Amino acid sequence: MPEPLSVRSVASRREFRRFIDYAYERNAADPHWISPLRIAEHERLTAKKNPFFDHADVELLLARRGNRVVGRIAAIDDRLHNATHHDNLAMFGFFEADDAETARALLGAVEAWARSRGRSSVRGPINPSLNESAGLLVDGFDTDPMLMMPHNPREYATYIESAGYAKVKDLFAWLYELADIPPVYVKLADRVRAKHRITVRPLKMSEFTQEIERLRVIYCAAWERNWGFVAPTDAEFRRIATELKPIFDPRCAICAEVDGKAIACLISVPDINQALKGTSGRLLSTALPRLLLRRRYISQVRLLLLGIDARYRRVGLFPLLILEWHRQLLGTEIKRAEFSWVLEDNRDINQPAEMGGARRYKTYRIYEKPLASS
Repeated sequence: MPEPLSVRSVASRREFRRFIDYAYERNAADPHWISPLRIAEHERLTAKKNPFFDHADVELLLARRGNRVVGRIAAIDDRLHNATHHDNLAMFGFFEADDAETARALLGAVEAWARSRGRSSVRGPINPSLNESAGLLVDGFDTDPMLMMPHNPREYATYIESAGYAKVKDLFAWLYELADIPPVYVKLADRVRAKHRITVRPLKMSEFTQEIERLRVIYCAAWERNWGFVAPTDAEFRRIATELKPIFDPRCAICAEVDGKAIACLISVPDINQALKGTSGRLLSTALPRLLLRRRYISQVRLLLLGIDARYRRVGLFPLLILEWHRQLLGTEIKRAEFSWVLEDNRDINQPAEMGGARRYKTYRIYEKPLASS
């Protein structure tokens, strides 16, 4: 007779470590799952370390059969999201489960938690916000994920859907080979540059703090009307930028200006996942030198931020930004890039990406379920 299944809140440091560790155990046999740095996962889920918790409540839940952990999930109530979008929803994230029964129990626990707080629906997976990691991989399981992108077992979609969740939005990842520059980009970029007196420059590492603030302003203004977007607070943006600074390469980013004022930015970062593969997420004294050596073999980047001032959004800046960024990377060790993630209905990015030869190769799904009144 199988042991009874229970779902309980994380209530100790030991249980917190089990919550972190379970993801590594559940995905250990998947050759394409890249172990994130455990120290980063600890900090992401620690209220004193992550300013996201300043405007959100998070409940970590573990599923057990007897003494064995068989699943985990986070229940998230982001007050800033609900205030921004006039929604009344809770989120779930950091989802892992051994089987469908465990998944239903975990999701049921999140739903009960959401009802107790007066929320009318649950959306996810979001880990813990769209500014970090989001979506369930539903297409493109045969390649490794890039930095800060999810990877999960194929069966998770069935688990979530069988619990009554339906798609609310898909997110795309595009793969772009940094070979010859597409002629169509050159033609469109030259036209836009001449008409609007736009200059493009690399980011200045000597002015990192000031550059980050310029990027934050552009990013928040550019994304404010996007589905589900909540502008990161100053502290949240600084935290993410600080985490990425050690791997940042100024060749991978550009800023567009008109009369010396920034109007657009494109930020990509080296895919450190290529170096992390096989480390189990642990940076012991013996692993750190190996990781630093492996950085030489990073051959791809993830384009994770592209923001355009609203006044220039219809100008057609995407080809110019991609062209200049592509030129900066020509002749380097970087051979390909991922554009991710992109909303399925974002024609301003999806159309020119496809036109320039990028290939949509992964799809991530966000689900939602309305909650019946208790």
